[in-house]
Amino acid sequence: MTLAPVAVALDGPDLATITGWAAAAGPYVSTMKVGLETYLRDGDAAVHAARDASGGRDVFLDLKLHDIPNTVGGAARSVAHLAPTYLTVHASGGAAMVRAAADALPDTRVTAVTVLTSMSEDDLAAVGLLGPAIDAARRLALLAVGAGARAIVCSPQEVAAIRAEVPRDVVLITPGVRPAGAALGDQQRVATPEQALADGADLLVIGRPITGAPDVAAAAAQIAASLTIR
Repeated sequence: MTLAPVAVALDGPDLATITGWAAAAGPYVSTMKVGLETYLRDGDAAVHAARDASGGRDVFLDLKLHDIPNTVGGAARSVAHLAPTYLTVHASGGAAMVRAAADALPDTRVTAVTVLTSMSEDDLAAVGLLGPAIDAARRLALLAVGAGARAIVCSPQEVAAIRAEVPRDVVLITPGVRPAGAALGDQQRVATPEQALADGADLLVIGRPITGAPDVAAAAAQIAASLTIR
């Protein structure tokens, strides 16, 4: 069976819950995402649970590191023993910061977050980030790739423009993915899974449409089927 290019966001209330989600979705998807909330609460155990319960799927450690280069390099080295497939940093931290993470973890795809999918155009203006979002995301993606990032996080609305400008071996990861008819939650710039892949995404981050479903395995299987029959 071909695994769907989906990272399930394991943002749950406790370790037992995320372990159950990983076990249920693991047969259908390629990746498990352990985010900041889960990692700060459960530590390394969350990564081990995500990997083991899912049957050895890739681990996306989504910590969004953002600090001075020396600190980010040290933080990246501190999780090297977990061997994550992906580790996120904020591209807005600058080229030296991204490079510090990439140098610290050469076997991990350091993944640069461009513009959070929760941010609207008004939000960008309020924090002083030159927009529109598509221009800001492209600019940050190119900066990060030049500094050694081997994956980029961007919204589905920017993925086509970034795909056209970065090397093909750079993995493009899109949160803000919602099946047709699903609630948007706190996401602003969204698309369906099918559209995101068609526009050039390599990996889709999907959380609540899977983990919030009454039957997590069935929801993962349904999304996986929609992506493999294209």
